[in-house]
Amino acid sequence: MSLFERMKQGASEAARKVEQTVEITRLKSQISSREKEMDKLYARIGQSVYRSYIAGDVSTSEEEVMDYCAELTELEQEITQIQTKIKDIKLEKTCSGCETVVSAGVRYCPECGKKFPEEEQPKAPDTTAAEIRVICNRCGAENDMAARYCVGCGDELSAGAATGEYVKNDPDDTAQR
Repeated sequence: MSLFERMKQGASEAARKVEQTVEITRLKSQISSREKEMDKLYARIGQSVYRSYIAGDVSTSEEEVMDYCAELTELEQEITQIQTKIKDIKLEKTCSGCETVVSAGVRYCPECGKKFPEEEQPKAPDTTAAEIRVICNRCGAENDMAARYCVGCGDELSAGAATGEYVKNDPDDTAQR
């Protein structure tokens, strides 16, 4: 690959990352807006209950409070949908067992070992950063240094079951991993 092609590829990757960051920022702003709406609803619930308390019959606020609670549930669902969009953009997913956020291509949770449902795996972008990875002796999958379970086969990673190796994530690098 020529120098010009590498520069062009780097510029394309930088532009993609900027677009991704802008979109994530926009989505986080939407979450913040929904959370502010929720805070207002919490205050309205409290005011409604307190007015009923002062009037001597708390049950009179029940219908109003239920309406506010329905709005809160709707806002929580919207926030969850937005958070899912952010994870999709970042190519991430959350383990249902321990709530650990992991890369979308992972088949097993590195924290608790739970297997993720089979789905079409999005292709993660190539990076050129160098890092230390733990290689599973059973399946050869690369794992983060902090992983307790292999992301490829789900086996527990112990000191004797995996090796730490220096891996350069460069598609042009043909060195042995």
